[in-house]
Amino acid sequence: MLDEHLKLLADASLEVSAAEEALGEDAYTTASDRLDAASAVLAELRERWKRMSPPERAVVGPAAKEVRDRADAAAARVPKVSALSQGAPVADPEQDEAPAE
Repeated sequence: MLDEHLKLLADASLEVSAAEEALGEDAYTTASDRLDAASAVLAELRERWKRMSPPERAVVGPAAKEVRDRADAAAARVPKVSALSQGAPVADPEQDEAPAE
């Protein structure tokens, strides 16, 4: 069972590494997607936590914290999405006309 937990942990770590690489290339959408995937894998590990034995927890817990810390640091580097403009809407003079037949 520990092997399965470690495989999930490795998957999460690979996703975080992919996000870190994407951030280095300013590929913020890709980085965000990879961080979402890592979060999903870590969520799976959290679900399994209750069923883990104490020795499994002793191995998985610290390693998962390291992966989560890396993911959080990478997420902090992803720029927040903002509106492109905050101007007033522009009226289209043709919007009130009936369509041409």
